[in-house]
Amino acid sequence: MAGKSGKTGSRIAVLMGGLSAEREVSLSSGRECADALRVAGYDVIEVDAGPDLAARLVEIAPDAVFNALHGRWGEDGCVQGILEWLRIPYSHSGVLASALAMDKQRSKQVFRAAGLPVVDSVLASRDAVEAAHVMAAPYVVKPNNEGSSVGVYIVHDGANSPPKLSAEMPDVVMVETYAPGRELTTAVLGDRALAVTDIITSGWYDYHAKYSVGGSRHEIPANIPAEIEAACRDYALRAHQALGCRGLSRTDFRWDESRGLAGLILLETNTQPGMTPTSLAPEQAAHCGMPFPELCAWIVEDASCGR
Repeated sequence: MAGKSGKTGSRIAVLMGGLSAEREVSLSSGRECADALRVAGYDVIEVDAGPDLAARLVEIAPDAVFNALHGRWGEDGCVQGILEWLRIPYSHSGVLASALAMDKQRSKQVFRAAGLPVVDSVLASRDAVEAAHVMAAPYVVKPNNEGSSVGVYIVHDGANSPPKLSAEMPDVVMVETYAPGRELTTAVLGDRALAVTDIITSGWYDYHAKYSVGGSRHEIPANIPAEIEAACRDYALRAHQALGCRGLSRTDFRWDESRGLAGLILLETNTQPGMTPTSLAPEQAAHCGMPFPELCAWIVEDASCGR
């Protein structure tokens, strides 16, 4: 880390909030991380990232930035580019990996080239999606560059008509084959896949299920065959490496247990996983013996610039 040696007294700017559809989630993540970093001994300044972010950071002159932003502008390489330009070490992935992971269609191309299992998908205009079925049902419609299950539509087998999308959906969306089965996820910290969590909900793992207390139940370690656990760990680490991620990431899967290993599908990789009380990556770190303040400190000490 640039600046002062060691963590005691190091000034850390925690970026949170921002301008995306995931602003509220980011504010929650950022506050949790700021509190944890204070416990770990850092001098922390909370920054609600707005149009004046560059000027604010020049004024604050932090030793490093903990990026707790989610969604567009904060997680897609934009803020990372500002931090590179200012030459401030920052947490999580760099510009290219962040941009690739946020673009679901391009990240799938990377995963497919790396031999990782993904479902077929296409990009289509919202007009085309609303006019007729773009692919055979069942399929999923979602933004190509948002996270946290924002704006996800499931078109079930036998549906007579295509979906009607909300006004908030972008002009171009992703349409992908529906992958049935259980929701599994694996976090990667550096070069280590932490664990496999089985996410149990009463329905789709949507925004409410992710961020509301009681919206979902996380079973860790997941009660799954050893072969599937090993595959989740292997695929998550390979996805992390294929995208060029650093620090912490989390890769999500669907597993159709009736098909064994062939039923395990990689959905996407999140380069800045949620860090709220109900978030998955901190739970996995704790399961591996790393309390939340220690996890946040590890992420800060891993901060870099120019990688």
